[in-house]
Amino acid sequence: MPEMTMTSNRPYLLRAIHEWINDNGLTPYLLVEAGAPGVRVPASAIKDGRIVLSVASRAVARLDIGMETVSFLARFGGVSHSIELPVSAVLAIYAQENGQGMMFPAEESTPPPEPPAPEEPPRRPRLHVVK
Repeated sequence: MPEMTMTSNRPYLLRAIHEWINDNGLTPYLLVEAGAPGVRVPASAIKDGRIVLSVASRAVARLDIGMETVSFLARFGGVSHSIELPVSAVLAIYAQENGQGMMFPAEESTPPPEPPAPEEPPRRPRLHVVK
């Protein structure tokens, strides 16, 4: 049977866990790999290459957890910012109050192929004295 390629389950899980956390009256947070390509967040909010973002309805506007990106408006230091992150950059979604939620594995990227090793020059023949 041929292998079928499926879309990522990450956006579906993000939406489901976000709804579950909200339904329980808790505050959903995202842990994001800030250095991933396509992440648009205020640089001042990044710590150790990551950023933690509240995605509670009282903290953000126009939250959209799409198939490829998560986007919303949020305030940092009283200034409104448009936030955009690839779904693949989200490392976890959890409730601030008790830490329950889900972590995601880092998206695997195919490393570039290694260059071929240089050929070793042929070894010179050696004579061994045998008695």
